[in-house]
Order: sequence, then C-alpha cells, then structure tokens
Amino acid sequence: MNQFKKNVIVVSMFLSLLMMVSLVQAKDKKGALSPKLIKQIQSDFQMDTHTRAMQNALTAVDIKSIAENREILADHVHQFSHKIDTRGISNQQKSGRCWMFAGFNTLRPIILKKLELSQFEFSQIYLQFWDKFEKANTFYEYIIEMRERDLMDRDMVFLLKDPIPDGGYWENFVNLVEKYGVIPKEAMAESAASNNTGMMNQNLSRLLRKHADELRQIYQETGSVDKMRQAKPDMLAEVYKILVINLGQPPRQFTWRYKIKNKEAKIESAVNKDDEEKTEENDQDNDDTAKNDYHVEQLLSEPEPFTPQQFYKRFFDVKLRDYVNIFNDPIRPDGAHCRIKMTKNLYDGDNMNYANVDIERIKQMAITMLLDNQAVYFSADVSPNQDPAKGIMEADLYDFESVYMLAMDLDKRQRVLLRDSTVNHGMVFIGVDLMDDQTPVKWLVENSWGAERGKAGQWTMYDNWFDEYVFNIIVHKKYVPQDILDIFKKPAQTLPAWDPLW
Repeated sequence: MNQFKKNVIVVSMFLSLLMMVSLVQAKDKKGALSPKLIKQIQSDFQMDTHTRAMQNALTAVDIKSIAENREILADHVHQFSHKIDTRGISNQQKSGRCWMFAGFNTLRPIILKKLELSQFEFSQIYLQFWDKFEKANTFYEYIIEMRERDLMDRDMVFLLKDPIPDGGYWENFVNLVEKYGVIPKEAMAESAASNNTGMMNQNLSRLLRKHADELRQIYQETGSVDKMRQAKPDMLAEVYKILVINLGQPPRQFTWRYKIKNKEAKIESAVNKDDEEKTEENDQDNDDTAKNDYHVEQLLSEPEPFTPQQFYKRFFDVKLRDYVNIFNDPIRPDGAHCRIKMTKNLYDGDNMNYANVDIERIKQMAITMLLDNQAVYFSADVSPNQDPAKGIMEADLYDFESVYMLAMDLDKRQRVLLRDSTVNHGMVFIGVDLMDDQTPVKWLVENSWGAERGKAGQWTMYDNWFDEYVFNIIVHKKYVPQDILDIFKKPAQTLPAWDPLW
C-alpha cells in the first residue's frame, strides 16, 4: 500500500471519528442549557413592582421575617384545656439525641409524681455512652454479615457513610433502658463532647471504618468468620477508650438522695416569714439580723446505693414493651405492619417496628393518653413552618408562595416520596387544647432545645401542623384499639434503611 492510500485511510478514519464526536455532542446539546434558551428567559423576565419589592426586602432581612403570617401570630394564645404536671426543660445541645431526651421526658413525670419532686433530670450521657458502644458492636457484626459484599453495595454504603450516628428510635431507647437501666443526672454529668458530638463522632467513625477494613482483610486471608470475631474484642476496647476519654466512665453503682416534701416545714416557714416581715416593719435597723435568722428546713431522704438497673426498677413501675409504635406513613396503606432494617442499636435488639394508621386515629390515642396524665412521645419533621423564637408550629406559618408568586405546594405523601420531608426529631406531648371536649385545636409540646428557645422550652403545635408533619406516636397498649393491635400480629414488611421516610 503506497503512502497516498495510507494517508487517505487515516484521513477517513479521522473524519469518521470527528463525525461520531459531533453526533454525540449534538445529542448531549439537545438537553443542555443553550445560550438561546438563556436569552429567551432573560428577555421574558419582568421586574414588576412585587418582584422589585421582594428583592429589596430579601437583600436586607431574612425571608422568614417577610413570609411569616401575622394573622396567625395575632391570634396565637399559649393556653391549653389540659396540661400534664411536668417541670424542667432539658437541652440536647449540639447532639442528635432527641429520641433519647424524648424517651426520658416521657418517663420524667412518673418519678416527679411518685416522689413529689420539684425537679428531676436523667443522665442522658449515661445512656449515650452505652448507645455508642452498642452501635459499634452492631457495626462490626454487620461488617461480618456482609463480609463478601462489594463496598459499593447499597447496604454497605449506608453502613459506612455514618457508622455510629447519634440518632435513634423508641425501640433503641427501650433496648438500652432494659439492659443498662437509668441514673439521675447527678450520678454522671454532661461533658463537652456529649453536648457537641461532632468531633467525637468523626474520630469514632474513622476508627470503625479502619476496623471494617481490617475485618474484611482477615476474612480474605483466612476465610474464617471465627477469626473475624476473635479480633472484635480488641477493636471494642479501642472504642471504649475513646468513649471514656470523651464521656467518662459510666458508674456501675451510685448513691442518691432526694428532697422530701414536708408540709409542716412549709407551714413553719410561712409563720417565720410573717414574723420576719413584722419585725422589719417595727425596726428597720434589724433588717439584716432578721434575714440571717430566717431559714427553711430541708428534709432529705437517706442516702441509698443503687445500680442503674435497681434505680429504674425501684422508681419506674412501667414496662416499656407495653408501648407500641403507631405511624402515619403516607406512602404505605393503612393497616400495614412495617419493620425498618438496620435501625437497631443493640445487635440482639429490635429494629424499628410500626403499625400504619390514619392520622385522626393517632390523634385520638394521643388525646386519651394525655387526659389520663400520660406524656406522649412522638416524632415529626420539625424543619418546616415552626418559629423557634416564639415556640409556634403552624402549617401556614410561612407563606413563601406569596413572596415568590409561585405554586410550591406538595401534599404529605409527595413530600415523603420526593424526599422533601422525613422523620428528623423526637419530642413529647404534655398537653392539648380541646374544643367541645373532643376536637383538638392545638397541642402542647415539650422540646429538648433548652429553655431559651420556644416559650420557655415549650412549643404550641396547631392541629394542622400535626396533620402535615407528625408521623408517629408511642402509645401504651391499653390506649390502643384492638384492631390496631392486631396489625402487629401480621407478618411485617421489611423496609430498607434508605427508605424515603427515614
């Protein structure tokens, strides 16, 4: 073949390749944002009076200040026809422990009433320690279970993305309390790391991923699951060390005493105060002496040693397994029984498990519990339409559509399916405002964001917000109709951990 023919062949191949590239580019350009389309949109855009006013406003202030519905604020009243007697507001700080705080806030009214305490708070850091330790062990066991899966497998991706999260569910709380008991806050106080878990979680996650790689290497080299489990205790010991450094050692036993309510001491104190006031009126020169002589008698119980399990059994005559998880899952049919895989914190514990029912039936069960002076644990999507400064949750609180003059509405089912809404926060109902003694107007919420937010730590949730953003409540079986309890007898549909609702 002469050189001329060779050159012709090369040129032909080059032209063919160029044509193929051009065709591919032309195909890609079909859906691209072209200069022509951009020019058209710019030409059609009208800077009308409303658009200019909104632009001026939003370049100066936050959009929520513009979009907040003033009529709702004007009509808002923080009053309720029924309220549970509970005292004190907890603060989860910069941690994802809302589910744990909500669990404790469900139990707290029990000990307040039983011992007639003016205040009480559980040690959240105590259960936080064991939750992290159990989650580490569960992570290792999942790695062992999925030892032959590719790292791009969807379960593996989910597991490795967040190996030891703060978050959890009611079932996680039950498993922890049953195994480890509870303790008062005085027995193990919060630390900087418990209140702000970011760096601790980052370091724990790095360690667990390293251990995951080591476990997989052991299996590749030996093919032995036993060898993998033999390596696990040393790995857990390293996790324990990090937890102790960040959180401290959880006590095996502690001594506790509490203030005893003494009516006679109160009467005597009141008499002393009256005498003191009379003395002040007669002789102002003796003011300091009178104040120094005045004192209030304080009675304390005898100091008593407890293990965490003994403390729970002594003061909480409640079986947590008598409570069930009732959901309003908009993408599943009413009557469905569902279980979410990979949601357990204890490897031998329970995954999240629920019965799906209509939202109105959920409300009625919540009302029945509240009227019986029982706090109600619930979960919701807390992101939309709530004002943390004023403590208001109302479905129409912000009108962003009027700001932009655009339709942006999605119903509850659409929001979940399109991943616009999800379960992201646990709280407790402690009151309800009923019209005609049966129809809820608004709900009183105890949050775990401290007393500085909301109305001294509490929120008013209007009933339309309940419809749109509340997803579940935890209910004692005695308040649940039999047909709903029967749902739990049906085989459960297993949902993946990456389901839109979670």
